Amino acid sequence: MTFRLFDNSQRLFAGSLAIIALQLLGTLPAASAEKGCSEADAAGIALPKGFCATIFADKIGHARQLVVAPDGTVYVNTWSGVYYNNDTPHEGGFLVALKDTKGNGHADSNVRFGPTFAEGAHGGTGIALYKNWLYAEINDKVVRYDLKDGAPSSSSKPETILSGMPTTGDHPMHAIAIDTDGNMFVSMGSATNTCEVKNRMPHSPGNDPCTEAETRAGIWRYDANKLDQAFSAKERYAYGIRNPEGMDFDTAGRFYATQHGRDQLHEDWPELYTAKQGRELPSEEVVIVKKGAWYGWPKCYYDPTQKKLVLGPEYGGDGGEKIGDCDKAIPPIAAFPAHWAPNDLKIYKGSQFPKAYVGGAFIAFHGSWNRAPGPQAGYNVVFQPLADGKPSGDYVVFANGFAGAHKDPGRASHRPSGLAVGPDGALYISDDVAGRVWRVTYNGDATAAVKAADAPKQEAEASPNALPPEGIHPQAGKTAALPVPQGATAEQVALGQKIFHGEVADATCSGCHGANGIGTPVGPDLTSGKWLWSDGSLYALTETIKNGVPEPKQHPGAMPPMGGVKLSDKELAAVASYVWAIGHQKKS
Repeated sequence: MTFRLFDNSQRLFAGSLAIIALQLLGTLPAASAEKGCSEADAAGIALPKGFCATIFADKIGHARQLVVAPDGTVYVNTWSGVYYNNDTPHEGGFLVALKDTKGNGHADSNVRFGPTFAEGAHGGTGIALYKNWLYAEINDKVVRYDLKDGAPSSSSKPETILSGMPTTGDHPMHAIAIDTDGNMFVSMGSATNTCEVKNRMPHSPGNDPCTEAETRAGIWRYDANKLDQAFSAKERYAYGIRNPEGMDFDTAGRFYATQHGRDQLHEDWPELYTAKQGRELPSEEVVIVKKGAWYGWPKCYYDPTQKKLVLGPEYGGDGGEKIGDCDKAIPPIAAFPAHWAPNDLKIYKGSQFPKAYVGGAFIAFHGSWNRAPGPQAGYNVVFQPLADGKPSGDYVVFANGFAGAHKDPGRASHRPSGLAVGPDGALYISDDVAGRVWRVTYNGDATAAVKAADAPKQEAEASPNALPPEGIHPQAGKTAALPVPQGATAEQVALGQKIFHGEVADATCSGCHGANGIGTPVGPDLTSGKWLWSDGSLYALTETIKNGVPEPKQHPGAMPPMGGVKLSDKELAAVASYVWAIGHQKKS
């Protein structure tokens, strides 16, 4: 099946002169079904009937958030650093200007600009448009570029709007949203999980008062028209939002933001929460942001079963019954499955999609890591219908299939990160794994109802292939290829593999370190043979796993002792043997 990409209004622009004019303006949508959305060019994602995706750009770096200018140019902010294992960034700046000058749904102009890695830049997440200016996060700053003469060049110099933003801890990214009055709202994610005395360590109480909240876990307001502002606590606009990466306004002026729910309820408090509860609590949230309001962090989390905010264990919570001060916090207007990681939100104000989508929210879910030992989830874009600032229906998965064969943070092919709506109503989706940008268009019944995406052509495996319940012979399959440390046995390595992947003891190792230890943005690659905390001997690895890593040297994820679960001496010895084995295996 193919889909034609012109809506009724666009059919009015027949004739070569109109097409040439549109090409010059850069606003021409994908030219035809045959060129833009054939079965051979399905763009690798699944969408509802009537929607079509093209790969607008690819391999542009770790693409985070993006915007689309009135002339159709797509501006993308890209990022580097420890979150991406300090891989080598693209040459040139971290900001990218993409333009489709041929009208076929693919960018043929790709210009990089802004400070480079060689100049000490690491890119960023946030990006916004206001008047004729492009605003972007770069390191600890928000800068702007003048667009009155078109896209900036590699030599263009920005003006600094804000500097001194915090970039330490768990959430160093800063999303940006600017309203029609020039108020620039900037997110400051939390430095910790729940403001614990020892971040992410079992039974560590929360700091009370949480002084971190004075400068983190909220939204700050500045003047988009004013240069050289300095970050400080006094500009805090709303607080208690753990990591508000997705922000947008509706036509009535309501200000929406997403909230990443907290992690590690089971790992840190196993006597209060089962492994299943750890996977399913708490909800990810969408809130309406109001000046001076508190949204619960660090004390509270949203329980989707009870449909209310409850007190977290770091502040005296008992596993979900106690409310404490949480009745003073503003609850979400919409809640989503735990640990899906909402990285962006855009209210649809275009006219190309069916009327049922207008005023609703598209949300990009980056995908989970903290659902181990169960299957990871998310890695999609959902649509939440809204009316008058409230849900007007259940959310649906609008776009799926991004992860490819494996739905986990270490092996996913793509992870949705940013969203933008173009002047013609097309939806753009960015990916921060392989640097892909999709352009989603619609040609169908304007009165169609909201529907979920079709099933992806390739259903992702949520975790490595499980071993049979009776186990396997220690010399069979992949386990046999692993070396065995001196003093251990092949049987121990085989057991350690099962523990690592959560098949025994509800262990969560693969959540941070990825399937087979290949690493994720949260935890290091254990197969590299490089050890930061010891000489890599079996004894040293055993001690590191036993004691945990409360303050990582090169990665954002702190590791609680034994990964936050209870391991017997036998299980500890086995998983240490497996970690030693994958760190000493020969690379093919």
